[in-house]
Amino acid sequence: MKKVVLLGDSCRLWGYGPRVPELLGDKYEVFQPDDNCRFSKYTLRMLFDLNDSIKDADVIHWNNGHWDCTEIFDDGLFTTEEEYIENMTRIAKLLLKITPNVIFSTTTPVREKFEWTHNDKIQRFNEIIVPRLKEMGVKINDLYSVVAEDINGNVKEFDNIHLSDKGIELCAQSVAQAIKQFD
Repeated sequence: MKKVVLLGDSCRLWGYGPRVPELLGDKYEVFQPDDNCRFSKYTLRMLFDLNDSIKDADVIHWNNGHWDCTEIFDDGLFTTEEEYIENMTRIAKLLLKITPNVIFSTTTPVREKFEWTHNDKIQRFNEIIVPRLKEMGVKINDLYSVVAEDINGNVKEFDNIHLSDKGIELCAQSVAQAIKQFD
């Protein structure tokens, strides 16, 4: 049985995370924290607390980005680009010490009405981190593109950021497929 770890923000926690174990089936044991991994620095800190739960993982799938590229105080990004790169590469190094089978999923788009960030910022954060993670040997699951095919259909109108039922299913299918590449 392969052990899979899912780490990530609320798009994982309340989105694709609950569905992925069902799609993977009995050949996989799936661990994911009950906590929202929020922003990259928070996830970096969480890795210390999660060490015993993730130390023997065969595959790790993770995402961070929505919180990082948000402007919640009208005074700039919550996480600067430089901080994001530093945090994310530190996370990747730590995860790669556990298993060479690490997958990063790009940050998903939001609806135009979402007031705290916009897709140009999300795309920028994806663009600055993906090449660096690839260089480190991290595989990329492009959930941005999966959701971007129909943002209004794949993202809830309720809050303009979280995945709709359709978006959850599409992302869960993509995550399961990315994990199964290591069979």
